[in-house]
Order: sequence, then C-alpha cells, then structure tokens
Amino acid sequence: MTVSEALQLESVSPGSAAMNGAQPFDLWLHQHQARAQRLIERFVPQQHPLVPRLHEAMHYAAALGGKRVRPLLVWAAGECVQADERALDRAACAVELVHAYSLVHDDLPCMDDDVLRRGQPTTHVRFGEALALLAGDALQALAYEVLTPEEDIAPALQARLCALLSRASGAEGMAGGQTLDILATGGALSSDDLMNMHSRKTGALLKASVLMGAACGGFDSAHAAQTHAALATYGDAVGLAFQVVDDILDVTADSRTLGKTAGKDAQQNKFTYVSALGLDAARTLAQELRDKAQAALDTLPPPQRAASPRLRDLADLIVLRGY
Repeated sequence: MTVSEALQLESVSPGSAAMNGAQPFDLWLHQHQARAQRLIERFVPQQHPLVPRLHEAMHYAAALGGKRVRPLLVWAAGECVQADERALDRAACAVELVHAYSLVHDDLPCMDDDVLRRGQPTTHVRFGEALALLAGDALQALAYEVLTPEEDIAPALQARLCALLSRASGAEGMAGGQTLDILATGGALSSDDLMNMHSRKTGALLKASVLMGAACGGFDSAHAAQTHAALATYGDAVGLAFQVVDDILDVTADSRTLGKTAGKDAQQNKFTYVSALGLDAARTLAQELRDKAQAALDTLPPPQRAASPRLRDLADLIVLRGY
C-alpha cells in the first residue's frame, strides 16, 4: 500500500489516531512497512556465500513487496502493552517469514498452481519447483532462528513466541486449514465448516501476530487475562475478515490490482464466502467482523484501550482494502 492509498483509507476511518492527535496512520503505516522490509533484508540477504541460489530464492519470496499486515499487527498489539521493541521486531519478522513460506508452497503446482504473486512470477516459476519448495522450508526454519537469539529475548518469551507461531502454522492452524481447503475443493461446506477452515488457513496466523505482539509486553498481571481475551477476540475477527475480503476481491478486482491471479477461486471450483453467501452478504459479513474487532478493543483495560488506535486502524485497513 502506498502512502496516498493509506491517506485515502484514513479519510474514511473515523476512529483513526490522527483525530486524537497521534501520529497519522498513513505515516505509521509507511514507517512500519519500511521497518518490516529492513528486517527482511537483514535476516534474508539476497547475497550469501552458503548455497547462494537458495538464498536468492528465499529473498525473492520474502522481500518483493506485500502489505506486511502480520508484522503490522505485531507492532500495533505491542503498542498496547508497552512491549520491548527488540522482541517485537523479531516477532514481526518471524511471522512474515512464515507467511512468505506459506505463499511459496500455496503457489506450487501441487497446491493452488499459481503463476503470479505480488505482481511477479511465483517463486517456483522463477526458480523451479524444487528450489521453491526448499526456499519455503528454509524460510520457515529461519523464522524460529530469528525468534531464538542468544540475547535480547528472555528464554521464556522465546518459548512463548515459538509456541504461538508453531501452533498457528501447523496442523491446528494454517497447514490444517489448507488441508481442509484442498479436501473441500469442488464440494460444498456448511457455514460452520467454511468458518473453521478459514479461521485456520488464514485467520490463525493473523491472530497469532496479535498475540505475539501482546506476549512481548510487560503489562500489569492483574489485567493480563482481560487483555489477552480482548486481543484474542480481536485477532479472531480480523483474521476471518481478511479471508472474507480476499474472497470478495477475487471476484471484484483484476489481476493487476491484486498482484495475483484474479478469479482463481471460481476457476478451481473453490467454496468461498462469496459462493456460499453471495457478494452483498459477504460484504456485510466483513463489516460485521470489523465491528466485532472494534468492540473487542473496547473491552481492553483502560491503559491498553487508550493505546489501541493502530489496532483499530488496521481492522479498518483489512476490511476496506482494495487488494
């Protein structure tokens, strides 16, 4: 997202931090997207003396664009709880590396078989299937290396962050949701099954981003349970909203705007929120999920609630985005 696009979004976001005298959201967004890029360049350099072709493929998969929503959620949640910046940076980078790996594998011919990602040829088109598979594997492993430095992050926090990320990306989360999606292709699902599938496939990693950001904080233990419950509800809502909007955009936007192949769901006979509910009802659901996310933030303890404007802005961004 460009700064001008973010400005357009802020103009329709009445709850934006700019109205409360804080840094305008578009500036925060631009700064933190750039921050995510710097972290990826640091941990995934394009040039590396060991297996240079593999590192080139890893860099290609992780560094070439993207909305960086997951790192943004880490940082925004961290702001709520006065989190340690060093831990937040590593958590933000790690979750984006896992996201990048998942896209590489999703695009493979044995999965969604796509040739376009972020406006560029997919990793397997650029480097071949075998190297793409290995690049995804290496990005996933690197995420946990990033989370476990010899210093900067306490061992207990390292363990907590690794647990949140692994649970969200494994059989209970992203991998399990992708499996359900593959098994359901060409068939019909109940609304509950559709929600279960996407809360795992897409929502789990977005929710984990929020909880990882919160885990990096030192908020008052007396409010810890209340804060965790509110942010978990928020994460569930924005995670599912992201997928609903993806389904909407797949039928309303073109490939150039999306940076990936439009209309892919219909071509592969995928069961989506649009095919299940219709376009108007899917849009209504996305708005309802945004409202649910905003309402969850209202249940935060007062200090965390006052520090949550970025989470509110990001809920708007996820639902109102055009790609």
